[in-house]
Amino acid sequence: MRGAVLNTSPGDLEITELAIDNPGPREVLVRTSAAGLCHSDLHAIDGSIPARLPSCLGHEAAGVVEAVGDQVRHVAPGDHVISCLSVFCGHCEHCVSGHPNRCESTEMRRGRGEPSRLTLEDGTPINQWFNLSSFAELMLVHENAVVKVVDDIPLDRAALIGCAVVTGVGAVIHTAGVRPGETVAVIGCGGIGLNCVQGARLVGAGRIIAVDRVPMKLELAKQFGATDVIDASSVDPVQAILEMTSGGVDHAFEAIGLKATAEAAFGMLRVGGTATVVGLLPFGVNVEVSGLSLIGERKLQGSRMGSNRFRVDMPRLVDLYLQGRLDLDNLISARIALEQVNEGFAAMQGGEVARSVIVFD
Repeated sequence: MRGAVLNTSPGDLEITELAIDNPGPREVLVRTSAAGLCHSDLHAIDGSIPARLPSCLGHEAAGVVEAVGDQVRHVAPGDHVISCLSVFCGHCEHCVSGHPNRCESTEMRRGRGEPSRLTLEDGTPINQWFNLSSFAELMLVHENAVVKVVDDIPLDRAALIGCAVVTGVGAVIHTAGVRPGETVAVIGCGGIGLNCVQGARLVGAGRIIAVDRVPMKLELAKQFGATDVIDASSVDPVQAILEMTSGGVDHAFEAIGLKATAEAAFGMLRVGGTATVVGLLPFGVNVEVSGLSLIGERKLQGSRMGSNRFRVDMPRLVDLYLQGRLDLDNLISARIALEQVNEGFAAMQGGEVARSVIVFD
């Protein structure tokens, strides 16, 4: 099978012939139908975060189960599934207390002495990015890395739920707990930021202010539910929001992954407000906030994959899409072939796309 492998970081992905093992106990073999391009993959490509190399990238995907190993109960061959990097063990303290997204167990990976799930054709092991490696025609994963969904949803749309949607919508609903009528600002209107916007719309936020430097993305934000937009290339968004809201917003979401925008999210809060950093900041970057601002009970927090319980959340998000209440169609800026993956990431760096999706034959 073919896969997109990162051999050097920084570096480009190389389309490579790979071999994949047979499913072992509690493992599922999935034929990948679609895989979204995410900034987390780009961070590995440009060296912003460390990656074990060589690695087959990709983590936002949907496909069809081809085969299952012993003891698999959740899915069967022929099932349509969405993958999620929040693979969970199901019995640690995080899992049993309702926070499976925080699971840090390693038992869902193959251990030392076991064959690698992915290899080059000569047997050289290939690291599995986020336990998934969805930039390949097949994925071999633990059964707790996928969720079964109904066949009604097109798989290119379903793939987006695996990261961008569950992260953005989940950050609003689960991590921050935005309530009806509250004011919200979203910095960055890419795939995750647009889902923060529509998550705020879904819960009935009173005012949703989208911030970006790209006019096309600001227009998209309006389609997804933004009541106001701010072009950060022409005005200071912090000052603009403080003036627009007479003192700041209840919630600000940072969906880019930069020090400056994380600090800006905190700076645009009203007294008692909460800033949630959803974007993945580069390795070694620290965020600074005003100590005096903390007296106003302002909060700065992170969000890990939208605080998801993906086995519950993703089928619900599918239902919202099928009901016409969750927009996935307009998230897709381009459908590309696996061979175009590097061009897709170049377009992402240029800032002119919401989400590019690899569609496999």
